[in-house]
Amino acid sequence: MFQPRIPVNPLPASIVTPLVQPTVSTDLAPHHTADAEACNHHHAPAPSAALRLTPAGLAVGVASGTAAVLVVGTVLISMLLAVAISATSVAVCTVVLRSILNSQRRQR
Repeated sequence: MFQPRIPVNPLPASIVTPLVQPTVSTDLAPHHTADAEACNHHHAPAPSAALRLTPAGLAVGVASGTAAVLVVGTVLISMLLAVAISATSVAVCTVVLRSILNSQRRQR
């Protein structure tokens, strides 16, 4: 069960033939072995699939959504500022190097 099954591919047309062929059942009808017997006690009703929010749960959901938006916004703005500061420092270094090179050419 835990040993890998490596598929064999003898054809170059990307047709993969696995080592073990899976067995497919064509019978799609459910199998009933015995009828369910009626019981003499009452069962609790099945829980409904609807989502029920209390006012406190709704407030918690809104607060957590707002906090998530604020955190993501803060991270994105800090990344944008980091890129802007890096670009500014590269531009300043470029201007300084250009002026140094120009001053050296004039002196010769």
